[in-house]
Amino acid sequence: MISKPLSLAVMLLFAAALNAEETAKIITTPSGIKMAFIKGASFDMGSAAGENDETPVRKVTVDSFYMDIYEVTQSSYVALMAVNPSKFSGKELPAERTRWTDAARYCNARSKKEGLTPCYDEATWECNFNANGYRLPTEAEWEYASRAGSSENHYFKEGKSGIGKYAWYRKNSGKKTREVGTKQPNAFGLHDMYGNVSEWCNDFYAEDYYAKAVNNNPKGPASGEKRVLRGGSWDDRESKCNSVTRQKDSPTTADICQGYDTYGFRCAKKAN
Repeated sequence: MISKPLSLAVMLLFAAALNAEETAKIITTPSGIKMAFIKGASFDMGSAAGENDETPVRKVTVDSFYMDIYEVTQSSYVALMAVNPSKFSGKELPAERTRWTDAARYCNARSKKEGLTPCYDEATWECNFNANGYRLPTEAEWEYASRAGSSENHYFKEGKSGIGKYAWYRKNSGKKTREVGTKQPNAFGLHDMYGNVSEWCNDFYAEDYYAKAVNNNPKGPASGEKRVLRGGSWDDRESKCNSVTRQKDSPTTADICQGYDTYGFRCAKKAN
């Protein structure tokens, strides 16, 4: 059988992914999941021209950490949790309809599978940041990883006009999630940081948090009613798919008006 030649678009996507992975340090965990090493640094977090909860811009420092290069897939989720909450079915589609607590339980299950110390107390949902297991990224870690060295609201130089190369969003998603990793990654080798599914972060949400937050490894407010989501989804306009827009919802009972088939996550872990 004569195989069909790859299209130019597929070849360019493959080349971009290879280049990003060569530039970034990518590891494969014992569970077979790829993670990027994100070297810690200081960066300007927030957006002066954004919504009220994105200001003021402030200098933030994060330590080095690892982050999944893909959103957690349904195959990975089902393998550990033995249930699939997702509306859209497909092994390589992102797991969605996941509450924050579902995501935290998955992190603990993945930690236990690899013999690591779980980060979450499932009675209180407090996170032990000194544990060597998996957890959700802090909001600061997520934004730093998403920016991938960029000082702009988007990690690619084209701005909003170039988003179709990097994200599944309202105009190109076909009203559904898409297989992870089928859009170009950022400079850290991370795919789908914009669009596909909005990603849970570890932090509680507070509108005024930026105005009074600590600047070294901020971990969010000590308490709150809602948790942060980042990146926008398959159902969001391009204006929501960027490195700075903040969303929020209840960690246990999602707002049905927001349609939480748009919610997913990826894991992080400390680097040492």
